[in-house]
Amino acid sequence: MNAKPTRSRDASPSSLLLAEAAQAPDVVARLLDANRKPLERLVAELERRPPAFAATVARGSSDNAADFARYCLESALGLVTASVAPSTVTRYGADLRLENGLLLAISQSGESPDLLAVVEQARRRGAITVAIVNREDSPLAALCAHCLPMQAGAERSTGATKSFIASLAAILALVAAWGRDAELGRALHLLPDLLRQAHDVDGSPAVPLFAGARSAFVLGRGRSYPIAREIALKLKELAVLHAEAFSAAEVMHGPLALLSPGFPVLAVGAADATEEGLRDAMLALRGHGAIVAGASASPLLLQAADIPVALPAAPHPALDPIVAAQAAYGLVHAVALARGHDPDAPRHITKVTKTL
Repeated sequence: MNAKPTRSRDASPSSLLLAEAAQAPDVVARLLDANRKPLERLVAELERRPPAFAATVARGSSDNAADFARYCLESALGLVTASVAPSTVTRYGADLRLENGLLLAISQSGESPDLLAVVEQARRRGAITVAIVNREDSPLAALCAHCLPMQAGAERSTGATKSFIASLAAILALVAAWGRDAELGRALHLLPDLLRQAHDVDGSPAVPLFAGARSAFVLGRGRSYPIAREIALKLKELAVLHAEAFSAAEVMHGPLALLSPGFPVLAVGAADATEEGLRDAMLALRGHGAIVAGASASPLLLQAADIPVALPAAPHPALDPIVAAQAAYGLVHAVALARGHDPDAPRHITKVTKTL
């Protein structure tokens, strides 16, 4: 790779992306306070009508948040969770059997017609419908029986930052309340300070690895895998880098054929039950010639990386993926600048996409 010169995040002081990412700690603090009563009402219904399963519906970054919800609901509550493909309703005319279920719809704008169509069908079927949405006056918020507002305020950057972090926090707040998990609930109230620390993480040692790359892998495992997907998406849309996310459990199959000496890999992982598997994948990829940057609070993962990026240690491992997402914005921003792209003006992309 012929790495281009790097620039720090301060090289673009007017960046909307970083300015809005810096607001995430205050957003999360507002969200946790404002959603106490809505969560009480939602949990009361969930306990009165325990769902047999959960389903999520979302697009883009919100779909990565929905995948995080799947891992959290299944691992913490044992609730089987699936992702609804909206086109099965809007294009194929399917009548989904969502009765006795929980439907979680996640959206920044709350306007996409295909999400609304799925929610309408879920309501007719008698499912418990919940919106995690930034706009409380949106059609999605009005349509769902329950709404957990993100409290992110206006988000002008095309790349979602504070709204994505808020959606992850709302998911964990739901899991903590529904599961009566006092430890997770206490940890969540420390999240704003952790996010402030994460925003200041220096990822610059990893920037040259991706600055001149043609392709890259982003690895995760368990609850961190959706974060790997989100980082890969941000690298595509903001840095114009072909980055693909893989679970550490899958990367040693077909994707291995893409590796060549010096191939860049970013691994993001939590200090939880998945860290050994991710460590093993990192070492295996290094053995095949990849150069691996590792972003984590886990000493095990940092030791396995060619380029370690230490993240703040969270009091509960479920928070680690959110901390990693916040820290990644600075890295993606720097990689975009190093590759000659304005992270506030990604090509071909608009803020709101209304999919039919």
